[in-house]
Amino acid sequence: MTGHLCAALALVCACGAPGPSAAKTVSLRMTGAPPEARVTVDDQIVGSLDMVEARGVAMPPGTHRVSVEAPGYFPFDVLVEAKEGEKLVHIEAKLVPIPD
Repeated sequence: MTGHLCAALALVCACGAPGPSAAKTVSLRMTGAPPEARVTVDDQIVGSLDMVEARGVAMPPGTHRVSVEAPGYFPFDVLVEAKEGEKLVHIEAKLVPIPD
């Protein structure tokens, strides 16, 4: 019986049995100002606004809260829907300065 099990395992390995499926993600890209503003997605810091503009952020399908904050500016908050099969979600986040 051990020989049959080893032969079956060898066949599965040789045939390239499917591994865990890759997670489907949607790319978040942003433009806006100021470039050094901090971007968070679902309360996790992902980087500066200019970094997200240049590189993007991978998000799983679903609803996500995207926030952008910088000293001296009102915060920017938006809910976005990343739909499975979409390749890109684009947001323009131009923060408004807080008046003196």
